[in-house]
Amino acid sequence: MKFLKFLLLLPILALCFGCGSEKTTKVDELRIGTGGEGGMYYTYGTELAKLTAADGKIRPLDVKKTSGSASNLRLFQEKAVDLAIVQSDILSDAINGRGKFANDGKDLNYAAVAAIYPEVCQIVVLKNSGIQTINDLVGKRVSISDLESGSMKNALQILAAHGITKEMFSPMYMSFAEAAEALQDDIIDAFFVTACVPSLPITNLANKKEIRLLSISEEAQKKLMNLDGGYTQYKISANSYKGQTEEVSTIAVKAVLVASTEIPDKEISYLTEFVLKNYEKLPHDENIKLDVKFATEDVPAGFHSGAATFYKSQGVTVEVFDGKN
Repeated sequence: MKFLKFLLLLPILALCFGCGSEKTTKVDELRIGTGGEGGMYYTYGTELAKLTAADGKIRPLDVKKTSGSASNLRLFQEKAVDLAIVQSDILSDAINGRGKFANDGKDLNYAAVAAIYPEVCQIVVLKNSGIQTINDLVGKRVSISDLESGSMKNALQILAAHGITKEMFSPMYMSFAEAAEALQDDIIDAFFVTACVPSLPITNLANKKEIRLLSISEEAQKKLMNLDGGYTQYKISANSYKGQTEEVSTIAVKAVLVASTEIPDKEISYLTEFVLKNYEKLPHDENIKLDVKFATEDVPAGFHSGAATFYKSQGVTVEVFDGKN
């Protein structure tokens, strides 16, 4: 009889132990949503996790591979991540309830920590492909990045600014690393990357094949900067990649570190300071210094109160997120 009672208790005991284990994981780790493996978000998150682990003053970061910006913001709503990296234009859509976020409601549970580097829109082809301009992509096989990613939104907007719709080319949905390999193997003709310069997948490809980066036409740049996406002009310096001997004219947005409003202020304040002080040890744009000005300007969302505390200590006042878009 005692043995029978014990068997009946087993499911309850297992449930209790399972709940305890899940709670411990949530307390002991901060889950950071990044992007596809090989992309800059994933690389940045991985390096940040290593540096903060060595520092030992905040909880360990558990790096999560995701589909990118839009996916990361949805994961906040599901409480599946605690931190994430997102594009400023996608963050703007979410905060203002536009596009894919039109039906997400007004109550949000995340806020900005810092803009961490410019994300440059880069269009890559092989030098011997005969593709000289974006207009030459008509009828071609083009990776516009992962579904739900900010890079995909940028790609479609850049193409549209040149008069090219999805019906006019063969769209492929690949991570940056997958696309670089596919271009090398002649599976695709071009791919879009929105990431800092230099971008590792492009660097690796340029070491194996001769590549060309396509410029965005001046007229298209003007159209894009009139959108509500936070685009700015950007010049990719010559020799940013092997064999790239000419300056490339393009556009950029900002990568923004975002945090759950449930994370204590003290922890986010320290993380904000850590990110700014250690930016040279993290993936970054060699032409941009990450300071308080860059971290806080042109960020389309209110800031986590912990981040605001750090910025105030540096003499900068930012808007604190009030929980409503």
